[in-house]
This record gives sequence, C-alpha cells and structure tokens, in this order.
Amino acid sequence: MAADCATRERILGLVPQQPPFRFVDEILELDEEHVLGTYRFRENEYFYQGHFPGVPITPGVILVETMAQTGVVAFGLYLAEQDAKIDRLLEGVTLFSLADQVEFAGVVRPGEQVVISGRKVYFRNGQLKVACSMVRPDGEVVCSGTLAGMAISRAKFAETKNDREEAKG
Repeated sequence: MAADCATRERILGLVPQQPPFRFVDEILELDEEHVLGTYRFRENEYFYQGHFPGVPITPGVILVETMAQTGVVAFGLYLAEQDAKIDRLLEGVTLFSLADQVEFAGVVRPGEQVVISGRKVYFRNGQLKVACSMVRPDGEVVCSGTLAGMAISRAKFAETKNDREEAKG
C-alpha cells in the first residue's frame, strides 16, 4: 500500500543525515517495493568551492550518497516501520555495506534538481539492498547502481570506534 503524504513527511523527518550533509528534499512516492524522492543541489553547497573552481560539478561520491539517503536510508526506515522494527532501526546507525556497478552518465551542476528512485532487491535482518537510479526531471539518467545498507546498534558502533582507538593507543 502506498504511503500517504503524512507518512512520507514523517519518514523524511526520521532521516538522520542533517545539513550540510542531507541530500533529500522530498519523498514523492513510497511503498513496500519502491521509493521516489528529489533533491536540488544548492549553488552554495560546501563542496563546490573545491570541485572544481570555476566549473563546479557535484562529486560522484555525493551523487552516490544522495541515492543512498533516499534509496537506502529513507526507504529502509519505511520498510522497518512496516515490519514493526522501526524502534530497533532508530536506535541504531545505518551504514553503507555495498555500492555495486555504479555508473555515471552525466554531471550535476549547482542549482540542478535530481529525482532518485529505488526499487527493493531485498530487505531482511536489518539489511536493505536496492537498485537505485538518479535522473534529471526530464528523465535523462545521471547515475545508477545497486546500493545496500545495514543497521547496527549504536553500542556496537561505539564499540568498534573504541576498539580502533585502543589499537592506536
């Protein structure tokens, strides 16, 4: 069943990434099989100053992150809620676990809007794999690939960080 406007807004509000590292403005469609969202790259985004001065374009890693925030994070929050596992997901941290066969077909310049779509490949045991694509509003493909993420508990995430610090020590 498709999510109504209030549900889409609530899910968007749960996305943990925040400015200046939040790359999803709106969720247009959301159901158990797919998500569709948008983002407009503002002309004052922090990364344009150095990538590339005089001819700024959006870095590829930011394009992948944009697909992930809509296609994996927002979509995963919705699917976890449908599975009644939202509390576990909200208590955790969602980490990238896969970026496969990502291809870039164009560049995104400051001020451009993109439309991100994600179609579920699978969702199980806190892990979501999604076939994602990013297009311009006219349908021209910018990039696409398969992305996945998984939720881990904040305690485990902190433990991993502490383990690395102890290894340095």
